Amino acid sequence: MQGKQIVRFIAFVAVAAVLYAIPQARAQFSGAANSASASSIPASALIQPDALNGLLKPDAKEKPLVLQVGSHVMFDQAHIPGAQYAGPGSTAAGIQSLESLVASLPKDKSMVLYCGCCPWNRCPNVGPAYRRLHDLGFTKVKVLYLANNFGDDWLGKGFPAVKGK
Repeated sequence: MQGKQIVRFIAFVAVAAVLYAIPQARAQFSGAANSASASSIPASALIQPDALNGLLKPDAKEKPLVLQVGSHVMFDQAHIPGAQYAGPGSTAAGIQSLESLVASLPKDKSMVLYCGCCPWNRCPNVGPAYRRLHDLGFTKVKVLYLANNFGDDWLGKGFPAVKGK
């Protein structure tokens, strides 16, 4: 019986070591809030769909740069008019693409990020993208609050969209 307990203990320690060594697994299983999750974005940095729609009207004084930081497939299906695809905020390549898009912009450029892939509290993209722009010194970054997803909270409410590529 002691031999089986030793094997189980060694297996447990090995699994624990792997989980500790992998940051994503460590965040997932630690129970701690992910500092780059959508929920980590301050309420003051959120913008509601109707407010963004108002900023995009033809007579709006200063239109923000709208960046979609989710899936390219989703962007190709439908996106906010004038939005640019920046890459998924949850990947290193997506963050690099976002950095390239904003590299020449002034730090006080008004921007709105959005994803809409899934319910807000599960979105893997807007938190890291927001955090990166904030870390780069951008001061006027908002994030479109889509409680459920882009389809329900933007398209389903009749806001304008470019459909298809």
